[in-house]
Amino acid sequence: MTNGEVFRGEVIGTAILILFGAGVCAAVTLRFSKAKAAGWIVIAFGWGFGVMAGAYTAGPLSGGHLNPAVTLGIAVESGKWGQVWVYVLGQMVGAMIGAVLTWLVYYAQFGANRETEQSLPTLGIFSTIPEIRNPVANLLTETIATFALVLPILAFGLTEGLGTSGTKTLIVAFLVVGIGLSLGGPTGYAINPARDLGPRLVHAVLPIPNKGTSDWSYAWVPVAGPLIGGALGGLVYNLAF
Repeated sequence: MTNGEVFRGEVIGTAILILFGAGVCAAVTLRFSKAKAAGWIVIAFGWGFGVMAGAYTAGPLSGGHLNPAVTLGIAVESGKWGQVWVYVLGQMVGAMIGAVLTWLVYYAQFGANRETEQSLPTLGIFSTIPEIRNPVANLLTETIATFALVLPILAFGLTEGLGTSGTKTLIVAFLVVGIGLSLGGPTGYAINPARDLGPRLVHAVLPIPNKGTSDWSYAWVPVAGPLIGGALGGLVYNLAF
C-alpha cells in the first residue's frame, strides 16, 4: 500500500466511523432528536456499526486501522514503523471531517439549543467525558479497554481465513460493541486517540450555540491511555503468541 492509499483510506474510513459514532451520540443526546434518550446500548451499537462501515470501506486502501492505538499495536507487533505517521495523520483528518459532518446532519437540532431554558452541553456528542473525574482511574480505564481491543485484533489474525473472508472486520465491530457495554461506563471508552482528539478540536471551533466547554484539562487522558494500551497489546502479543 502506498502512502497515498493509506492516507485516503484512513481519512475516509475514520470519517465514516465518527459520523456514525458521534451521530448516534447526537441522536441520543439532543432534545429534538427522534432517538432522544434511547440509551447506552444504542450508543454502543452505533459505534460498533461505525467501526464496521468505516473499516470495510477503508480496508482495500489501508487495511482500515481507523485508530492510532491499533496502528501503534500493529507496529509494535510487526516492527514496521515507516507508515505509522501516514496512518495517524489520515485518522486525525478523517475524525475531524466526521465531526463536521455530524454537526451538519444535526445542524437544526444544535441550533435549537440556543433558546432552550437550560443550556445543553454538547461535548459528549463529540468526545468523551468521565463520569467520575479521577485522572489515574480514568487513565487505567482507557489503557485496559484499549488493551482489550488491540490484543484480540492481533490475535484474530491467527485464525485462518478470518482476514481473507472479511469476517475479521465484522468480529472487530462486535468487539467494540462489547467493550462499550462492558468497559465503557467509567469514561465513555475513547479507546482511540483520533476519535476523541479530532472531534474535540472541531467542537472547540464550531459555532454551536450554548455548547459549553471543550474540557482541555481532560483531553490528554483519552490520548495517552489508548496509546499505552495499544503498545501493551502489541508487546503482550509478541510475548504470548
